[in-house]
Amino acid sequence: MKVEILVPDKLSEITLGQYQKFVKVNTEENKDTPFLLEKMVEIFCSLNLQDILKIKFTSVQEIANKLNKLFEEEPKHVKTFSLNGVNYGFIPNLDDMTLGEYIDLDSNLTDWEKIHTAMTVLYRPIKVKKNNKYNIEEYTGPNNAEQMKDMPLNVAMGSMVFFYNLSNELLTTTLNFLVNEMEESMTLEQQQILEQNGVGINQSMDLLKGMLPSSTK
Repeated sequence: MKVEILVPDKLSEITLGQYQKFVKVNTEENKDTPFLLEKMVEIFCSLNLQDILKIKFTSVQEIANKLNKLFEEEPKHVKTFSLNGVNYGFIPNLDDMTLGEYIDLDSNLTDWEKIHTAMTVLYRPIKVKKNNKYNIEEYTGPNNAEQMKDMPLNVAMGSMVFFYNLSNELLTTTLNFLVNEMEESMTLEQQQILEQNGVGINQSMDLLKGMLPSSTK
């Protein structure tokens, strides 16, 4: 019996919920095991175990390699998308975020098991749209969190990368400011002492920047 396999060609063909299931089994213990290969095909190609066992092992490896390449891509920030007939828009102005929105976002954005809840803060149904501008519904809590599990993975990952890079920019700006303040307040003698120990201001800045997490690839 021939098994038909539909392998996703891009992140937009994978749902957030599918990836959340994969994250649960993608542990250090399961790394490079046939079990993980099996789960990848089961989750992302929507096949049952009986059908998967009929596929050649080399074919399963090829599918896994193709999927891994997709996950290595850096997704772009997507401002609007459609889900189940509803158009969703990314929060237009982050400065207008309320305390309640910030709490729900901050407590869920860095946890894959809860990230669909964070997406309810960032993406909400569009009320009015004109050209590239739009207004979204007021946030009333994570009422449609379960629905967000069906959102395209590229949208979810794109928003995560957006916030990740934004945090890095803010940290770097803060570090630059602090170092400039230090340079202005330090005496010549203090700077000479640092230089003699091989740790000048610029070197310190490079070390601090090096401590920042690198951008998602």
